[in-house]
Amino acid sequence: MPLSRRKFLLGLAALGAGGATTAGYARWIEPFQLDVTTRRVALNAPHPRPVLRVLQLSDFHASSVVPLALIDRAIALGLARNPDLILLTGDFITTTYDRFADYARLLTRLSAAAPTFACPGNHDGGPWAAHAGGYASLGPVKSLLQDAGIRLLENAWQFVSVAGRRVQLVGVGDYWSGACSPGSVFPVLPARENATRIVLNHNPDAKDLFRRHDWDLMLCGHTHGGQVRLPFLGTPFAPVRDKRYVEGLHAWEGRWLHITRGVGNLHGVRLNCPPEVSVLDIT
Repeated sequence: MPLSRRKFLLGLAALGAGGATTAGYARWIEPFQLDVTTRRVALNAPHPRPVLRVLQLSDFHASSVVPLALIDRAIALGLARNPDLILLTGDFITTTYDRFADYARLLTRLSAAAPTFACPGNHDGGPWAAHAGGYASLGPVKSLLQDAGIRLLENAWQFVSVAGRRVQLVGVGDYWSGACSPGSVFPVLPARENATRIVLNHNPDAKDLFRRHDWDLMLCGHTHGGQVRLPFLGTPFAPVRDKRYVEGLHAWEGRWLHITRGVGNLHGVRLNCPPEVSVLDIT
């Protein structure tokens, strides 16, 4: 994200007398004000099906500015909504990390409550992450998720039966890391028949790679909702080309696209864009 904490705070201070107060709020208050949102996703289906409640959590960004206590609180808020299925859309860490055992114990609460699956994000390992000060491979994050009983889907698929309905999950690698390859997984998918097909894809800019494939709902993170929303300017720092899809639920070419604001952040700041625990009721 092309915004350093120092530049952001200096910019707020330059606003005048209220700048220091705004900067303090953006650093110490809003990043911890978790917002639980519930959205209804209506899919076309030949027959009525039970409602499927999905908990989507994304962009934990465990780091010096995102404590495990915040992630733990987000998990508690999400589990209180009694999800049938839990889907995590990447960026578990920001750079390197040294509390993986504690982190895994925390994430185990998810897999103990409902089937839990994940896709990787750009910070989780690979060439992009290594260039940004992180791990050169997904190995540490894969081990974290395995220890927590969570299956990582990287250009892979999985059938799961929950809440009286059948779901086919398709998870892909990260777009910025050059690992997003729907063309390697969709052609080998078994017929879904009456299953709901959900895609886990960290970066919404990758949606165009999925245009010719068959799916119902794509879940994304990555944007943090823009992380900083400014009057008249909107979300100039959102790390995507297509600024139409920075957060929320959107109809896209006969399918649905959902981008959550995520739980954590970069640089320890949020402004007019609180962290989010996303609940989706699929009908």
